[in-house]
Formats: sequence, structure tokens, C-alpha cells
Amino acid sequence: MCPDLKRLGFALCVSLLCHLGAPALAQAQDQSDRPPVSVLSAELASSSASAAELKPARTEQAAVPPAAPPVSAVPAPTSPQRVPFAQISAGDTAWMITASALVLLMSLPGLALFYAGMVRKKNILSTLAQTFAVCALVTVLWVVCGYSLAFMPGAPWLGSLDAAMLDSVFYDKAAGLVSVHHLATTVPESVFVMFQLTFAIITPALIAGAFAERMRFSALLLFMGLWLLLVYVPVAHWVWEPSGWLAQLGVLDFAGGTVVHINAGVSGLACAWMLGRRIGFGQEPLMPANLGYTMMGASLLWVGWMGFNGGSACAADGRAGMAMLATQIGAAAATLAWMVAEWAVRGTPTLLGLCSGAVAGLVAITPASGYVDPKSAALIGLLAGFACYWGATGLKRLLGAADSLDVFGVHGVGGVVGALLTGVLASPAIGGVSGSLATQAIGVAATLAYSGFVTLGILAVVNALVGLRVSRQQEIEGLDLSQHGERVE
Repeated sequence: MCPDLKRLGFALCVSLLCHLGAPALAQAQDQSDRPPVSVLSAELASSSASAAELKPARTEQAAVPPAAPPVSAVPAPTSPQRVPFAQISAGDTAWMITASALVLLMSLPGLALFYAGMVRKKNILSTLAQTFAVCALVTVLWVVCGYSLAFMPGAPWLGSLDAAMLDSVFYDKAAGLVSVHHLATTVPESVFVMFQLTFAIITPALIAGAFAERMRFSALLLFMGLWLLLVYVPVAHWVWEPSGWLAQLGVLDFAGGTVVHINAGVSGLACAWMLGRRIGFGQEPLMPANLGYTMMGASLLWVGWMGFNGGSACAADGRAGMAMLATQIGAAAATLAWMVAEWAVRGTPTLLGLCSGAVAGLVAITPASGYVDPKSAALIGLLAGFACYWGATGLKRLLGAADSLDVFGVHGVGGVVGALLTGVLASPAIGGVSGSLATQAIGVAATLAYSGFVTLGILAVVNALVGLRVSRQQEIEGLDLSQHGERVE
């Protein structure tokens, strides 16, 4: 074959390829910085004079299609919605179910044993019964309207009744749909409801330690029901629901320093003031019945707190792991701090002091657990141990409150310390936000004021309806017999 024919054939092939591939190549050119292939093909064709005379290569560029409009980001949901099963994370769901069980374990039997060991023998059963009854009462009220008012979007002060009787909770196996809450979009709403229920149970149950050994059982039930709906639910909405006014302000409370501990602590102080001191206080030793119970209860609280704080990430992820680690470090540091303070002041460390120090650290690290690194967790625990020891001793005397089991001294003071330090030590790398001491102080002050005053009002109503305190003879006899007709032999 002659050279001219070879060059002619080559040029024709190149021209045909350019004709067929120009549109696609032009589109590729639009997406890269490389020169268009059509130009390269033209240069190859022009290198052969004979081929260029017979049929020049196609060099015009195909029209570039208009760019597609940018896809707008899907707005984050602001209320519960139904999603396909595929959106649910098995890992997140498994962890949240486990965390819910751990937090329930904190109340039953953790808190029940913790308090029962610190009262006198004649009041052990009544103390256990109080926690047990609160668990049942709060569960029913949570289903009726508590969950909806706390976690449904609504006004800045309170949610709506859109999810009353858990009307938003949905599961349809045939349709492959399940409801999720907008704060936890990878777990079924039923799991989120259960997790938040365990917080609603333990918070009012904590208050019972402040009036241990002297409140009527009927008064306790009425007070706890009203307190849940009028105090806990609004404060939970303020802080945790995105439409709440403290949430809008930027108050940080990862797992309940404000909602649970400051709330319960100041309410316990109000109860102690209203009910007065136990008979014999300051005149005879009111010795704990069995500190072994208290130690077992504190241990269950410590273990359960891993779900309390770690579960508040609402996911099985690195932040949940950091929250658990911070929880352990904070509790350990506070235990040692309380031990050192007690040893220095009283000359000997006690088991009760060790247990109280651990709880103080767990309380203080709660609002910060999802925002701080291990070093900050240790600092929070250390400061909380010393502060809560003072709260249960010196501050208690200054206030003149007969807070039987130091609810305010540990939960109130520890909650305040943790909430304020969260504003100072929060790490944007961990929590994605920076803290503000001033904003945290607003959250603390608002909770102290609202919870304290409303609790006093509830106590006044309950006292008018059924009477708050048992009679002198019933208190001397013990609440086990006078309120429940049974006793520990």
C-alpha cells in the first residue's frame, strides 16, 4: 500500500472518531482542565498534509449543556417523622436500648438501695417503696402527656400535645416504616421515648432523699406527679428541645446537669425547708441502717451512669465513647477529692464519703461529658469533690435545711459546678460548639429560680389537700409500719 493511501486512511479514521466523540469529549472538557480531545485530533490530522487536503479534522466544539442547578441541602427535621427501615442504624439502636436499660437500673435498684442504706432500719422498706412507686407513676404520666410536652416542638416554654398518648410513635412492618424523633434520627422513636423516660423517672426520685423518713406516701405520690408535669417537663423542654428558650440561647447540657441535678437539688432543698427536721435531729444520732446497701446502690449508679451520659450522644460513635471516658474519670477524681477533704477535716475517710464523692463527680461531669476532653473531666471531678463535700457540710449548716440525704449538697451543688465549668471547658473539637460562662449562668439561675418557687407552690397545694408530713407518733414508729404495714425483721 502506498504511503499516501496510508496517510489518507489514518486521517479518515481520526476524523470519524472526532465526529462521533466530540459531544462527550466536550462535556468532559467542561469538568477538567485538560485541553479538549477534538483539538488534539485536529493537530494529529494537520500533521499530514495529504489527509488535511482530503478531509480536515473537525475542530469545532460541541455546545456544552447548561450546568444542573445545585441540589439544596435537605433541612434537618424539626419534629418526629416516619422513615424507611433502611434509615435506622442497628448499632445506634442497640446502644440506645442498652443505655436505656442502664439508666433504668440507676433507679431500680440503684437509687433505691443507695437511699435505703442511709435511712434507719424502720424506714428501709418505705424508702424502697417510694422509688418503686415513682417509677410506675412517672411512666404512666410520660405516656399520657409528659413526653409530648417535653420533646415536641412548640412554644419556647413548653411543647405541644401532638404526641399525647405517644401518638407520634409508629411502626409498620408491612410498609417498612418507623417513626424517629428529630433529635435521634437513626433510632426508632420508641427507643428515644424509653431513653428519655428513664431520665424522667430518676429525677423526681432523687428529691425523695431530701425528705426521707417523714413524708406521707399519699402526699409523695401527689407531689411527684405534679412536680413531673409542672417542673421537670418544662425545664427539659427549655434545655433539650431545639425550640426551647434555653436551647435557643445556647445553654449546653449534654446529659442533665441542669435538667436533672440542679432541678432535683433545689427542689429537694425546698422540700427540706417545708417539711422541717426529722424528730431527734441534733439530739440523737440518726445512724444509717446499712451502708452496704448504700455502697451497692452507688456502684449501680456509677455503672448505670455510663448509659446516662454515653447514651445521650444518641449514637454508638466516638462522642459516646468520649462521654463514657469523661464520666469514669470525673467520678474517680471526685471520689478521691471527697476522701481527701473528709480525711483532712474529720481525721478518717468513710465508705459513705467515698460513695458520696463518686456520685458528686458523676453529677458534675454530666452536663460536660459530651463536650470535654479527659483532662478537663479530671478537673471537673476534682473541683466537684471538694465543692460537694462543702455543700453537704458547711453549706448545709449555713442554709439551715434538714436535707436528710444531702440532695442539694451533692446534686444541686454538683450540678451548678458542672454546668458552669462546661461553659469554660467545652471543646469545639469534641462537641462542635464553644461554651459561654455567662450563658451557662443564665441557665443555672433560671432553673434554680423556677424549680425552687414552683416546688414550694406544689408543696403548699399538697399540704392543703392531704398533708405533707406524717404524725409525730407515725414518724417515731417508722414509715415502714405506719405507711405500709410491714417492716424489716
